[in-house]
Amino acid sequence: MTRRQDLQDHHQNLNEIIKILDAMKMLAYLETHKLSTFMDAQHRVFDAINTATTDFLSFYPEMQPKESQAIPVYLLIGSERGFCGDFNQDLMNHHIEQSLDTPIKATLIVVGRKLYNLMKDDADIYAQLDGPNVVEEVPTVLDKMIQVFAKLQQQQPLMSLYSVYHSGEQGIISKKLLPPFQQQPQYSPRFPHPPELNLSPIDFLFDAAEQYLFAALHELLYSSLLEENHNRIMHLEGAVKHLENVADELTQQCNTLRREEITEEIEVILLNASSGDDWTSG
Repeated sequence: MTRRQDLQDHHQNLNEIIKILDAMKMLAYLETHKLSTFMDAQHRVFDAINTATTDFLSFYPEMQPKESQAIPVYLLIGSERGFCGDFNQDLMNHHIEQSLDTPIKATLIVVGRKLYNLMKDDADIYAQLDGPNVVEEVPTVLDKMIQVFAKLQQQQPLMSLYSVYHSGEQGIISKKLLPPFQQQPQYSPRFPHPPELNLSPIDFLFDAAEQYLFAALHELLYSSLLEENHNRIMHLEGAVKHLENVADELTQQCNTLRREEITEEIEVILLNASSGDDWTSG
């Protein structure tokens, strides 16, 4: 009886854990739906900025930033929470492989506590920021990023900012954020007249660069958080399936032990009945 009771207690604990994991999985599902809506809107904003700057640079090609030697700064976007498989490990491995091909020592800004825990011994880390848990926390994380960029730029005026993050089907990608528009292709003007500006061309480009950076940071944070939750759903589904299999095995063991107990009880009854018959016969 004690053995079967232990198995039943273990089975009950597993069922409680499964319920918790199912709830976490449902929250991750809900977060992906919210993020998909935000991503669609952010894509439209980013495309509008790109279209405007492409049009502008087609009339002012001399304003396009030139490639120059600058200290590379890598913004690595990991996760704040766990239960997302190899999300952070894969990103760290990608950065390590990428850094082998870069002769210049890079400065690192790490977003996400779980990623930082893997990389905390890296001497190149300049700053660590908590990552967003939900989409509503993205603006707060973004504000802290901008503060770090501003502080770093005071120390390193010439810097190139790259982002490394998970981007859905594209996998882990590296994107150059600053200086902006360097890699934008040059096109012939689509319109007969240049755009009418209320600012000087240099001021317009400066404001456009600021808007571009904000839009790009929003997009990569949303993209990374979306992929993190996709990973979390798959990871939790695997964990729940494994625990359900263990629970089924425990149920079978409990049933086997119960059958053995019943068999023993029947044997005792038959033995007692047999002893009673012998005593009566005597």
